[in-house]
Amino acid sequence: MAQIVAQLRVAQIVTTTGATTGATTGATTGSMSGHSKWHSIKHKKGAADAKRGKIFTRHANLITIAARAGGGDTSMNPTLRLAIDNAKKENVPSANIDRAIKRGTGDAKDAAEIAEILYEGYAPGGTAIIVECLSDNKNRTLTNIRTIFNKNGGNLGASGSVSYMFERKGIITINLENKDADEIELTAIDAGAEDIETSGDIMEITTNPSDLNKVADGLTSAGIETEQAEVLFIPNQTVKIEDAEKAQKILDFIDAIEEDPDVSNVSSNFDISDEIMEKM
Repeated sequence: MAQIVAQLRVAQIVTTTGATTGATTGATTGSMSGHSKWHSIKHKKGAADAKRGKIFTRHANLITIAARAGGGDTSMNPTLRLAIDNAKKENVPSANIDRAIKRGTGDAKDAAEIAEILYEGYAPGGTAIIVECLSDNKNRTLTNIRTIFNKNGGNLGASGSVSYMFERKGIITINLENKDADEIELTAIDAGAEDIETSGDIMEITTNPSDLNKVADGLTSAGIETEQAEVLFIPNQTVKIEDAEKAQKILDFIDAIEEDPDVSNVSSNFDISDEIMEKM
């Protein structure tokens, strides 16, 4: 689970320390970095997600984009099927899902065009950050993101300024409460997982982006419930943050970005120790 360091979920979400050549034969325990640990703590406190309205909007936009790219038939569009599954797990109403599909296929009249936008830069302390947005107004989104960076000690960079430090990976998150971790691990490996890591009762399974749907389907077929399955930017290396004040500034910065309604995911390369993280 690499240094997922930042599933913004609104995500989302939440990482692994780089690609591996094959799945691990045993899950690593307690080695989640930075933002993964932060979201795990917020999850336990019941505050892992932003406002419900933002969650619904984010999922609707992801469904729209998936339908636009591959059509509205879930049997022929696994990306759309996965987007719908993720939405249902966060209680997005069926009517919202149907409207989002119609927007993507062009069946909805006067539907706004949703664009995927990527911003890169640095958070306080010099840690690299990637912000993924889904927006129907690029100018509004740029203004909002730039303002958040400026007000919170960040530095918005040019395209390509930090993305070379990351790679795209499929990340599947599972709550292990009342589940057999060993069974899940073996099932994930058989389905094609690259890496598996756990921290407390949270497991993150890393896949090649092209294998995400296959691994997620393999877990579902085995009766294993997942919380999220999505493709995220994972840092190749992390930056250790050992100062509590600096760590708090980074987390405050991440939270400020997550509040923006156009933000869908945030990834960063910070790694805060368990001792500091538990105090946040």
